[in-house]
Amino acid sequence: MDDAGDRSEGGGVPLDVAAFYDDYGEREWERLDRDFHHRLEWEATVDYLEEHLPEGGRVADVGGGAGRYAVWLADRGHDVALLDVSERQASLASEKAGERGVADRVTAGRGDVRALPLADDAVAATLCLGGPLSHVLDAGEREAAVAELRRVTRPGGPVFVSVMGLLASVTRMVRHAGLAEHDETELLPALVQSGDYDADLLERFGREPTVQQMHLFRLEGFESLLEAGGLDVERLAALEGPFSQRRDDLDALTGDHREAIRETLRELREDRHVVDHSAHMLAVCRA
Repeated sequence: MDDAGDRSEGGGVPLDVAAFYDDYGEREWERLDRDFHHRLEWEATVDYLEEHLPEGGRVADVGGGAGRYAVWLADRGHDVALLDVSERQASLASEKAGERGVADRVTAGRGDVRALPLADDAVAATLCLGGPLSHVLDAGEREAAVAELRRVTRPGGPVFVSVMGLLASVTRMVRHAGLAEHDETELLPALVQSGDYDADLLERFGREPTVQQMHLFRLEGFESLLEAGGLDVERLAALEGPFSQRRDDLDALTGDHREAIRETLRELREDRHVVDHSAHMLAVCRA
């Protein structure tokens, strides 16, 4: 899971996604720039955005959180409609857009990926990055959510979707086996069967949550979901790839280390095996 050691500002971990991100607050803005591991997710995603976005036009940023991508898009001349289930995150996005002088290009409000408050063909491109689909636990509702991403995007427009990967999360949980603070080893057999880290799983084992509830994806299931929702999948990429398990001692990495890791990831990130093992996997699609 992405940040299994994180806690809400109040000290607990709400399973409800909106409550989790309300509590998570400003840390969602900081997340993609707080260390080299998270920076890789940002850098790889931006590479694909730069390659596939239209030159102009309105963009939907679904599940856009505190507005990292929305501000980046606005800086490049796009008008952005950011929607998020968390009222606090949408408010932060408005604040960040104002602080950076792009408030006239960014509108932010509450919205659910399963029922977007946008008209058909409303935008030239749609982003759904960082895992909003992972937070939709019902399989039928996930397919409906993908259909919503297609519906609001003009025919032929790009749709960018990233989700959290199951195998990277399993590997990380195995690394914590026997370590009291993060040990959830007994959950693993059931987790790999369903991909769901949810209230039912935790109740079965009498556990308290360490992160918000989510569905973790295998690559084939992710690709099939997007296609079932009416999207044409053009590219699949690993955002962290082999670096998915490295979260500690990042300050020890020199500039040469970091550049070698970036070059390696660029070489490997569209290998399907690497994508399947990445903490986050990205799909570039067409509506």
